[in-house]
Amino acid sequence: MHEFSIVSALINQCEELAAQHQAKGIARVAVKIGALSGVEPQLVKTAFDTFREDGICRGAELEMEIAPLTLDCQACGAHSVPDEIAYLCPACQSRDIKVSGGEEMLLMQLELIFD
Repeated sequence: MHEFSIVSALINQCEELAAQHQAKGIARVAVKIGALSGVEPQLVKTAFDTFREDGICRGAELEMEIAPLTLDCQACGAHSVPDEIAYLCPACQSRDIKVSGGEEMLLMQLELIFD
């Protein structure tokens, strides 16, 4: 279950950022998880709830945004968000596409506590 190592790295990143800004705690962690990232959101939530208890993220809320697959067609220039995972341009049916989103996992926001 690679979500545990991903969440461990996420919490380490949050702790480093909190230390850099001399925060006393973390109230909220917002992440974006791509639909094709290979990361299971429910497992991320479970791992976060488990790992946060031992550090500065204790009590932090995890917000997850699921980013859809987005494609850019090199043939016709269309930018699309297909309804299904398919590597065809929905506008012209070309296979000359580039995945422009949906494979990432990013830390988007971190709400720090200073009081």
